Amino acid sequence: MSSHSQYYQSPRVDYIVPMTSPPTTPSFKASTGPANPNPPSHSSTLEEKPSQLGRIRSALGLHPHPPVPDHHLQHDHHQLLWSQTRLVLREFFAEFFGTFILVLFGNGSIAQVLLSAGETSAPGGNGYGAYQSISWGWGIGLMLGVYVAGDSGGYVTPFYLLSSLPSKPTSVYSQSPSYLNPAVTFTDCLFRQLPWRRFPIFFLAQFLGGFCAAGVVYANYISAIDQLEGVGVRTVPPSKTATAGIFCTYPQQFLPRASMFFSEFIPSTVLMFMIFALKDDSNLGAGKLFPLMLFFVIFGLGACFGFETGYALNLARDFGPRLMSYALGYGSQVWTAQGYYFWIPIVSPFCGCVFGGFLYDVFVYTGDDSVVNREWFGNKRVRDAVVPMRKRAEDQFEKV
Repeated sequence: MSSHSQYYQSPRVDYIVPMTSPPTTPSFKASTGPANPNPPSHSSTLEEKPSQLGRIRSALGLHPHPPVPDHHLQHDHHQLLWSQTRLVLREFFAEFFGTFILVLFGNGSIAQVLLSAGETSAPGGNGYGAYQSISWGWGIGLMLGVYVAGDSGGYVTPFYLLSSLPSKPTSVYSQSPSYLNPAVTFTDCLFRQLPWRRFPIFFLAQFLGGFCAAGVVYANYISAIDQLEGVGVRTVPPSKTATAGIFCTYPQQFLPRASMFFSEFIPSTVLMFMIFALKDDSNLGAGKLFPLMLFFVIFGLGACFGFETGYALNLARDFGPRLMSYALGYGSQVWTAQGYYFWIPIVSPFCGCVFGGFLYDVFVYTGDDSVVNREWFGNKRVRDAVVPMRKRAEDQFEKV
């Protein structure tokens, strides 16, 4: 028996899995001629191509093997240039378009409510939407965006391969999707073992997704913006005709700086706490209903915490569109408004999400994949530094 028939190298993990026969691809057309003495080798496609693409993915901070079903990798179209590009950047594209959908629906809902206010042609004669329409827009946008992005942050080795391996492989990552939010991605890296090397490329994808979506919303509503503000006129709050709030958040004028910060910190904490709860299968969990439950979380946060600062909760949702509005002519006031408020929707969601994840893991979560449930929070350097110090202190105490 040849070596090819004895072993099959999985394209998903770096292990050789013993098999009685190599996997086969179903044939849909019967052969009418003699067998080809030199048939194309699918093994080379499955072994050589992933090794080449894997090096590129590793350089980008991604796992060497893309999160693609095994049977998809055995198709001939993966030899095409674009197919290989898609395999290299699959998580990037998923996060980009997921965040794009989120901001497209969210900013689109704000634009419709703001620009149609008082429109007598609307049903009811008072515009095409109310504040709750914005909560619906952001909730639906996040739900659909999560469906687009899928589990772009996670990587799980197929179970049938795990059962064939002599020991637990080191390439098994916990399922920790990024949820289209850099603060959530950061918290997943901190508490759910999402590799830190993935954070930069996910951050870039999320930022660009929000940036581009804001541009599409502007292009769609440019005529309505001109009608409200005037052609070539672009203003930010507190102007009575300001439209900059379509793209990013601006706080109420009466808020002090501390209230601005905590108005973003509190809902960000709730958001991360609920994400961990909904993904905790050892608790009740949400399972496949997770995107729908996330819709209710965002809708509730908008209904309860949206008045003061607009519940940005997300750097990609606020900073990316804010930069787009600056590029579109809203001027430097997008940065200087309300005493340079722009940094609060960047920093506060990170602080809130980390605190929310910490609270859930300290008081509810029992899984061993959280650093909270490990000695010295899983930090070997801290342990190696503290343990000798504690031992020396104990020795000194015994001598006394």
